[in-house]
Amino acid sequence: MKIQCENIDDLLLEGDHFSMQTAANHAKGCQACAEKIASWNEISSVAQGMQTTWQNDMLWPRIERSIRAEKRHKQSKLWQIAAAIVMLSGLGIFAWKANDRLRTDQFNQRILQESAVDEVEKAEKAHLAAIDQLEKSAQPKLEEPSTPLLVSYKEKLMLLDDAIAECQANIDRNRENAHLRKQLLAIYSEKQRTLRDVLREGNHVSNQ
Repeated sequence: MKIQCENIDDLLLEGDHFSMQTAANHAKGCQACAEKIASWNEISSVAQGMQTTWQNDMLWPRIERSIRAEKRHKQSKLWQIAAAIVMLSGLGIFAWKANDRLRTDQFNQRILQESAVDEVEKAEKAHLAAIDQLEKSAQPKLEEPSTPLLVSYKEKLMLLDDAIAECQANIDRNRENAHLRKQLLAIYSEKQRTLRDVLREGNHVSNQ
C-alpha cells in the first residue's frame, strides 16, 4: 500500500499493527517520515515506562480531533490562498484588457481627430485660394480707395488680416484646437465677404 507523507500522522494515531507497519514501510524511503516515526516510538516508550494512566478516556480522541481539525484548517487556508490568487489573476487580466481597450479607444479617437483636422485644413486652403483670387481683383481699388466706404473696407481687411495672423499663431501651438479652427474659418469667410463687397462697391462707383 503506497501512502503519502501527509498520511503518516493518521497512521500513527491509528496505532494498530497494520497502520504502524505501513508507516514503517513508507519510512524506509523517506528520511523525514522515518525521523517522525522514531520520535513517536520514543515518546510511546517513555509513556509506557512512566506507566501513566489517563483519568479521562476521551483525552486521546480529543487530541485526535484537534489534530484533524488543524489539518482541515490548514487545507482551508490553502484553498483561501488559491482563491485569492485566482481572483487577483482575474483582476489583473481585467485591468489589462480595460487598459488595452482604453489605448485602442484613444488611438481611434486620435485618428478621428486627425481626420477632422485634415478636413478643416482642406477647407482653410479652399478659403485661402478664393481669398487670393479676390485680393488680386480688389487690390487696385484698395490701393487708392475712391470712396469713404472703400476706405472703411480697407481698414476692416487690415484688422481681419491681423486677426488671422494671431489665430494662426495660436493654432500652430495647438493644431487640434477645434475652437480656434472654427474661429479661423469664420474670419476667412468674413474676409471673403468683405472682398466681394469691395469689388461690388468698385463696380458701382465705375458705373456712376
